[in-house]
Amino acid sequence: MHYMIVCICNAIREDEIRRAASEGAPCPIAAYRSVDCEPQCGQCLPYARELIDQERAALISMESRAA
Repeated sequence: MHYMIVCICNAIREDEIRRAASEGAPCPIAAYRSVDCEPQCGQCLPYARELIDQERAALISMESRAA
């Protein structure tokens, strides 16, 4: 499977950001820390935030359906 690179500076992939979000990372900084990185140029932060928001919304939706 191929995943999009979110952060070129750190070579962080979309699946890594999504996994961090599903494990509780509330923001890009926390997601980057989960893969032992930190933002460099910052160009990726809006997209990383979007991925985290999508993943968290999906988790909330799944939890509400299970309840």
